[in-house]
Amino acid sequence: TQILSKGELQVSDKERHTQLEQMFRDIATIVADKCVNPETKRPYTVILIERAMKDIHYSVKPNKSTKQQALEVIRQLKETMQIERAHMRLRFILPPKEGKKLKEKLKPLIKVIESEDFQEQLEIVCLVDPGCFREIDELIRSETKGKGSLEVLSLKDVEEGDEKLE
Repeated sequence: TQILSKGELQVSDKERHTQLEQMFRDIATIVADKCVNPETKRPYTVILIERAMKDIHYSVKPNKSTKQQALEVIRQLKETMQIERAHMRLRFILPPKEGKKLKEKLKPLIKVIESEDFQEQLEIVCLVDPGCFREIDELIRSETKGKGSLEVLSLKDVEEGDEKLE
């Protein structure tokens, strides 16, 4: 009845500590999963990210989602290390009429154009920052009135290989 009247379950310090440690690990895992070293395009290990988070004295906020905090951590880590969100690889197929005009609007949002093909339609395969995805999607949808299409080829462009940077 104590819980019912006070409305809160008391969490022991040990439990809270364990919970925060788990969140810390989850945040580091999300960061490691979403980011690469921009010079090598290789992912960082979770252990390395955890170490970097300790170096910047990152403290977990128990009431914020781990995903939100991971984005915060990425911003903070950029100040002390080479780290960047891995780019998404996208394919757009744009109708010929709107294609050229739309390409100019999309250009500032594209990091790298990997291939471009213009036959009946303009087809572009490119790398973009995941943060720009929604904006690109909305641009294509509104400018082509639903005739254009956007396809995610890979969520992250990462150099595959056995070596990981420690």
